[in-house]
Amino acid sequence: MTKEKRKDTDKIIAESFKALLRKYPMEKITVKEITESAGVIRPTFYNHFKDKYDVLEYVIWNELLLVIKPLLLNDMVNEGLTLLFNNIKNDKEFYSNAVNIEGQNSFGIIARKLVSKMLLEVIEEKNIVTHNRYRWLTGNVIAEYYAQSMCYVAEIWIKTGYLITPAELSEIYEYISRHSMVDVIGEL
Repeated sequence: MTKEKRKDTDKIIAESFKALLRKYPMEKITVKEITESAGVIRPTFYNHFKDKYDVLEYVIWNELLLVIKPLLLNDMVNEGLTLLFNNIKNDKEFYSNAVNIEGQNSFGIIARKLVSKMLLEVIEEKNIVTHNRYRWLTGNVIAEYYAQSMCYVAEIWIKTGYLITPAELSEIYEYISRHSMVDVIGEL
C-alpha cells in the first residue's frame, strides 16, 4: 500500500468515526459501525488503528495539532491557539461529545499526551536549551506544564458551551500564562 493510499484510508476511517461521535457517545460506537460507515472491512481498520481511541488520537494530532505547529515554531502562539480553538469550535458536535469521554482513554488524557508531544517537538526543533539554573526545568516538564494548562482551558471552554470566541479564549490564555497568579487574582 502506498503512503498516499494509507493516508486516504486513515482519513476515511477518521471521518467515519467523527460522523458517529457527532451523533453518539463514544461507548456506543463500535469498530463495526466505523468500518461499515467508512466502507472498509474490519481487518483494514486494524491495519490502520489499534482501536477507536487510536482514531481519536489521529484526529486530534492531524486536524488540530499539526495545523498549529508551524505557527508555534514561528513564535505565533496567540495565532496558533486562536486557530486551534477555531478548529475545535468549527466541529462543535464532535468535540462536545469527545470531551465527555472518560476513563483511561479520556479525551483529556489523550489531548494532554499529544499536546505535550507536539510542544516537546517544538522545543526540540527550535533547539531551546533549558538553563542549568533550574536543572529540573527540562523540555519535558515545560511541555507537560503547558499541555496541562492549554488542555484544561480548552476542555472547560467546550464543556461550558463555547461561551466566548476563540480569539478571546486565546487572549485569556496568553494573559494567564504571562502573569503571575498573584497578578491575575489581584486584577479580578
